[in-house]
Order: sequence, then C-alpha cells, then structure tokens
Amino acid sequence: MKEVGTCTGDRRPRGRYELVLFGILLLELWILYGLMGHTQGPKSGIGSALRWMVDRWSGSGGDLSHGWLIPIVSAVAIWRRRKELASAEKTASMAGLVVILLSLMLYVFGVRAQLTRLSLLSLIGLLWGIPLYLYGRRVAALLLFPCAYLVFCIPLSFLSDITVPLRIFVSTISAALLNGVGIQTERVGTIIASSVGGGFHFNVADPCSGLRSLLALSAIAAAYAHFAQKGLLRKLLLFAASVPIAMIGNISRILVVALIAASCGQEFAQGVYEQASGLIVFAVAVLLMIATGNLLNAIPSRKLREWKPVDKED
Repeated sequence: MKEVGTCTGDRRPRGRYELVLFGILLLELWILYGLMGHTQGPKSGIGSALRWMVDRWSGSGGDLSHGWLIPIVSAVAIWRRRKELASAEKTASMAGLVVILLSLMLYVFGVRAQLTRLSLLSLIGLLWGIPLYLYGRRVAALLLFPCAYLVFCIPLSFLSDITVPLRIFVSTISAALLNGVGIQTERVGTIIASSVGGGFHFNVADPCSGLRSLLALSAIAAAYAHFAQKGLLRKLLLFAASVPIAMIGNISRILVVALIAASCGQEFAQGVYEQASGLIVFAVAVLLMIATGNLLNAIPSRKLREWKPVDKED
C-alpha cells in the first residue's frame, strides 16, 4: 500500500501533496511580493516590491542592469547541486520555522515603514527558511549560496552617499601614478589636470568613483568564487578581493584616458572614455579576478588550514 500525506513526527510533504504545497507557497509569495502594495509613487500609486526592484534594474542609468542575471546564476547554482539535493537526508527542522517567522516580521515592518529593501530581504529569508523547515539543515546548506546570492538583486542605490570619498580616493591615486610615470599632474578635489598647458583636464565624476563597477564586480566575484574556488576560505578571500580589484579597474580607466589625452589630445580621449572606458574597467578587473583565483587555487589546502595566529614565546 502506497504511503501518502505525512508520517507521524515528519512534517515533510510527500508525493503529489508536495507539488500542491509548493504551488500554494509560490502563489502566496507572489501575492505578498508581486501584487500587494509596498511603495508609493506619484504615477503608479501603489506598486509591489518586485515591480519596484525590476524598475530599478531597468533604470538608474544602467548601474543595476546586472540584477537581471542574478536569479539566473542562483538557478544555475541549484541545478548544479540537483543530485546532492535529491540524495540529501531530509529531516524537518524547527530552526526553519524561526527563520520563517522572523522573515514575516521583517516583511510586515518593511511594508509599514515603506522600506522595500527590507521586504525584499524578507523574501530571501523565506526562500531559505521554508526548505530549512521542510527538509532540514543539509538541504538548507546546499541552498545557502543560491539564496544569499539573491541579495545582489536588491538595489543598493543608497550607497551613492559614499561616491564623493571614493572619487577623491581614485583621483588621488591616479594623480600620484601619473606623476610617477613622468606626466606632471595636479589634483584639486576630484579634478586632475596636466601641469603643462594644452594637456588634459578631467573631473573624476560619479561613474569613475568605482561604486557602479563595485556592485557589479562584487556579484561577478561571488559567482566566480562559488563556481571556481574550492574551500570556503578561498571563496571568501576572492570575494573580499573584489573591492580592491574594482578600485584598480577604475584607476586603470582614468590612467588610460589621461595617457591618451596627453599624447592624442583631450577631445580624442573624451571619445575613448565615452565609448570604451567601461570595457577597460571590466577587462582589467576580470583579468585580476582570474589571476587572483588561480593564485588562491595554487595554494595547497594544507597551507590554508595552517593559517592561524602565531603564539608568542614566553
């Protein structure tokens, strides 16, 4: 006789009831995040959290266009672990119920306070907490990266407040490097200019601050670290390296444009900036990311495990 439903002490769904349950859960999530109001707008009136997020992927000058790729990367990560997910031991965990309740509380707070980013964070919490509750810690561990990676979907435009310090930092380093290679350069605030008449005169604007590329490159680094690196420490080190790598990429953009301006004139360099400067950033950053990943993979696992503070001798 076939077993249907659930057995005593096991809250995991079985057979066709599993499909029905997931259908109901997906419908409820769509109602909460795809239909119900979260944001107020002068034109659209009341929108949804998902609509708010997608609108920002399409706008913001293309800064958040990488958001469209994030769910695809998460889906690929799940597909790659599908055999492990199917064979993993499945035992319901009450810890998942705690995550679900906390996520729902965050959702309510996000709606009441009109803080849509918090509502979107609660969705990620539910997407991880529900499998944890139904299937246990092993399945939740396999789903940790695909769910956590969805954080890169959330628009973080509020970070624009740090663009001015980043612009000053990038312009300072760029001016120092240009002087180091023999091109006399002066910096005033975020403006770098040739000390020789008829040279170049650039203002390191927001696109050169590094914030735009930092968000996209952090997402790329996280995916590359997950798929290409072995061991948690290597993954974390490569992801942390995405911050200086993004800065180096943007400094490289300014240096290339300034060198072209010094030799070919500012008008020609301005055309290069408008047409190809973004490619310079990502070419340099991706090459550095691959090189860093190869360097980390070349370090024996035994050496990584032995990294610990050295005890001082008495």
